[in-house]
Amino acid sequence: MTDLSSMTRFAPLAGVIILAVISLLAALIWTWWLLIPFAAFAWLSILGVHDVRQPGHSILRNYPVLGHMRFLFEGIRPEIRQYLIESDQDEEPFSRDARSLVYQRAKGQEDKRPFGTRMRVYDAGYAWVTHSVSPVELEDTDFRVKIGGKDCKQPYSASLLNISAMSFGSLSGNAIEALNTGAKAGGFAHDTGEGSVSRYHTAGGGDLIYQVASGYFGARAADGSFDEDKFRATATLDQVKMIELKLSQGAKPGHGGMLPASKITPEIAEARGIPMGEDCVSPAAHSAFSTPVEMMEFVGRMRDLSGGKPVGFKLCIGHRREFMCIVKAMLETGIAPDFIVVDGTEGGTGAAPVEFSNHIGMPLVEGLTFVHNTLRGAGLRGEIKIGAAGKVVSSFDIARCLALGADWCNSARGFMFAIGCIQAQACHTNHCPVGVATQDPMRARALDVGSKSERVARFHRNTLKALGEMTGAAGLSHPGDFMPQHLMVRLGDKEMAEGSDAYPYLPEGFLFDNQSDVGGDYRKRWARASAASFKPPAL
Repeated sequence: MTDLSSMTRFAPLAGVIILAVISLLAALIWTWWLLIPFAAFAWLSILGVHDVRQPGHSILRNYPVLGHMRFLFEGIRPEIRQYLIESDQDEEPFSRDARSLVYQRAKGQEDKRPFGTRMRVYDAGYAWVTHSVSPVELEDTDFRVKIGGKDCKQPYSASLLNISAMSFGSLSGNAIEALNTGAKAGGFAHDTGEGSVSRYHTAGGGDLIYQVASGYFGARAADGSFDEDKFRATATLDQVKMIELKLSQGAKPGHGGMLPASKITPEIAEARGIPMGEDCVSPAAHSAFSTPVEMMEFVGRMRDLSGGKPVGFKLCIGHRREFMCIVKAMLETGIAPDFIVVDGTEGGTGAAPVEFSNHIGMPLVEGLTFVHNTLRGAGLRGEIKIGAAGKVVSSFDIARCLALGADWCNSARGFMFAIGCIQAQACHTNHCPVGVATQDPMRARALDVGSKSERVARFHRNTLKALGEMTGAAGLSHPGDFMPQHLMVRLGDKEMAEGSDAYPYLPEGFLFDNQSDVGGDYRKRWARASAASFKPPAL
């Protein structure tokens, strides 16, 4: 039996060796054209002999030549699954339905669907907007929100949908320019990501949200610390409308990063203000502050250096007490950010360790609800606007976030789809097949800035138009009027809950009302939070 098994396993190798010998003899006897199959079989024979001798892959040692089929199919498995196997509702991580909706709106194609929903409306988690018997028709769907608190001298009128943070370096120059050109045409904002303002951002001419992360790119001293003069030079650019301090992101909260020297191009070095030939480290934590009070003072300093532009911060919620430490620092210092962007752990344009993507960070719905209610409890919600990011691609996604407490939404992967992303999930390999997430100039040239920028603007316009239709169907005059009671959530086959029960708005100032029993869990964390330190109190 063992001999028969061995013969079967090594039969392909023996076969190609025999065919190589036959092809060579036939070429010598009949025609030299048979040297072509001889070369192919000879190459396979050499490959098979190498397979038997190499120590790295057991499957190749036992199944020479034939074993390579396993690696071939493993390599094309994502494409086979995406194009042939997955259903329209499988989220890997975005469903085909969600991607198709973006493609259709970006291209200006018909986005209607016949024959009813494909959603499983009786499964737990299904959600819907309640509609009115007296719908309203909204003609102007260029919905805006004013961002800027009492200390802001240059408030910004932002669209309800903007491009979320994606850096030049992660995305190609053509992708960045297409996104920003589309933002200019559509009148909405484009977050630079932590890679700072590049020549491709300025070429587009669209409004920018300048993100400052732990690497301080665009505001970085030679030793990696924060440089006030460099920050001022970037933050005061006319194109920069807001400044966003990044504490964490949904893809990998609490995780730093390193850009190897081999991947740093002159253009990336120029944008980030870093030298060529050296690894570029983004620490997990900021060096400009270490306590909640210092963080608020840093926010105030950035606002002053920028000339009074709106300054806020972005984070994915982790330890809830730590966010409350920040809120207490706002009250103690009298310095409040103009906005806070809540990123859900489902956010994911940045490549990250699997454990971080899957098991670290709070999902958007819970994170948004917590931030909104904490600010309400501290009496600060009226001063601070909230943005939401994390798998936002449709008008329903926006409506849900607004109902749960957001003032506007950011989308990263939605706009990536708009410029041609096919969800190949090769973003970290530099082998993006459509030129979006790559620094390979030959791959990037596949992305035409002119046509893709039009798709960006069209996707934004058509999504807000659909949001207007949904708002009108609910009998509301503006998407900002959505409240939790306009949402329904399926809990099980026979049970549903109103949004105001599942995600209630807690009373204003409840964290200071000692007579109330509302928000018990919030109160416990609030009591343990300190503006002086992020460290937990001693037990």
